[in-house]
Amino acid sequence: MKILFILFALCLIACNENDTQTHIMKEDTVQQRTRDIAPEIQDTVAKEPEPKEVKETKQPLQTFSNTRFKEVTVEKTGNGKYTVQGKAQIFEASFGWVVEDGHNELKQGNVMTDAGAPEWGNFKFSIDVKKARENSTLTLILFESSAKDGSRQYTLPIALK
Repeated sequence: MKILFILFALCLIACNENDTQTHIMKEDTVQQRTRDIAPEIQDTVAKEPEPKEVKETKQPLQTFSNTRFKEVTVEKTGNGKYTVQGKAQIFEASFGWVVEDGHNELKQGNVMTDAGAPEWGNFKFSIDVKKARENSTLTLILFESSAKDGSRQYTLPIALK
């Protein structure tokens, strides 16, 4: 029985050595064939493709409007900086704006258009505002003040992103 086991083990070892030699021969053949390829072809095979230049395309700005404001756009120009422009049909060409975070008014101001109602006057102004809380959402509100009591009329809320 011991002799049979020894013969079986020798057969396995002999077969395994033959497979190892065949594997080594195959690797040598592949390496030789790779060396035989013309250098200019090797260069194209070995090089990674160069990344294509990606052109940054600006998406058109979203426009906002209501009864008194139209074609209003807000462009973020920096960290907490925005440029607002559009047209307004406002009595005496003056309207107000306020930036709030849902709880507090952070900034406010007034803007003049280049024409008063009934004409549509153009306007453009910049805002520099910082969030009081990191997770808050800023909202710009454009409005006309009532001549009667100063209350806000024709409000146009715009989320600042």
